[in-house]
Amino acid sequence: MDVKRAPSVARNKKIRQVIYIVLGIAAVAGISLGVSRLKPAAPTVERATILFGTVKRGQMLRNVKGIGTLVPEDIVWIASTTSGRIEKRLVQPGTVVTPMTVLFEMSNPELQQQLLDAEQQIKAAEAEYANRKVELETQLLNQQAQAATVQSDLSQAKLQADANEQLAKEGIVSELVLKQSKTRANELATRYELEQRRIAMNTEAVQTQLAVSQSTLEQRRNMVALRRKQVSDLSVRAGMSGILQMWAVEVGQQVTPGSNLARVSDPTRLKAQVRVAETQTKDLQIGQSAEIDTRNGIIAGRVTRIDPQAQNGQVTVDVSLQGDLPKGARPDMNVDGTIELERLENVIYIERPAFGQEQGQIMLFRLDPDEQHAQAVQVKLGRASVTTVEVREGLKVGDKVILSDMSQWQDKSDRVRLN
Repeated sequence: MDVKRAPSVARNKKIRQVIYIVLGIAAVAGISLGVSRLKPAAPTVERATILFGTVKRGQMLRNVKGIGTLVPEDIVWIASTTSGRIEKRLVQPGTVVTPMTVLFEMSNPELQQQLLDAEQQIKAAEAEYANRKVELETQLLNQQAQAATVQSDLSQAKLQADANEQLAKEGIVSELVLKQSKTRANELATRYELEQRRIAMNTEAVQTQLAVSQSTLEQRRNMVALRRKQVSDLSVRAGMSGILQMWAVEVGQQVTPGSNLARVSDPTRLKAQVRVAETQTKDLQIGQSAEIDTRNGIIAGRVTRIDPQAQNGQVTVDVSLQGDLPKGARPDMNVDGTIELERLENVIYIERPAFGQEQGQIMLFRLDPDEQHAQAVQVKLGRASVTTVEVREGLKVGDKVILSDMSQWQDKSDRVRLN
């Protein structure tokens, strides 16, 4: 027989059910709230894929780097001294040359004809000079012979006058004869004096006329020498010891005086031209030390020139080389250059991280003491070099940080786990 339950029992059961439901809902809500407030698990980063650096204190070397080439200190452009047509190229670029090495041959028929004409003209001028000289010297000799005749007659007249004077004293010769003999002697003496003057004047005139002819002859000789040199210059020579770097003309090309034909350089005297990013040149100065890496040795150098204008975002810096060149060093060889800006003493610095800019701020992951996790910290940077950068704030000596690019992790978490 069934026993009827009391109404209170059913009511209590319903109350308990409601309580259980409320408690369940509250538990679920509490769990959900707790879970929502939990930080996400730190992402894992493979240790082998990243680079680490340790904060240090001491001397920090500031430098900048660039790439460039070796170029000759002494470069000579071989220019044409006359017009002509390029017939042959006898030496190839890269060949060692001497001052007398013929680089190429030129032709100029008109110049050849001018040389022949000049040689004919000088032969005619030489013959004319010789004839004129003989003619003038003959005239002078005739005058000298005439003067000698007068001198001889004068001597005889003096002797006759002296003899007549003695005879006149003895009464053998009359006074008239004596006067005539003396007059004759005086006349011849005057004539002889005049002849001597004429000889002196004609001698000077001969020298003047011969000097004019000699000047004309020298002009002809100079013209022949010029034409011969111009013809000789059709065989273009290097003019210095070195290496032929390049041609500036092609076979068959017509050139004019002053045209650049080829370039020769001295391979024993080289300098480096280093191209540095324009953003890194604000502290560059003349006289700064540098090192040039030829990949076969490192050469010390010094900055001698900084191009005032940038090209394609780069500034060209000339570095003079000190010491012997490494084997294989040659013009146009690619090199790497490092220029020392300054040495900072007793500063805190680290190896330069990815995207770390001078005098800027960057977020770096600093390793925990157990080196299993890394926490993002804000770091203020100072002066920078190619491989290092000064730390102003955010890190202390001995801290170990991640230098690699961690931007993909910063967006997810400010803490990472190292695997």
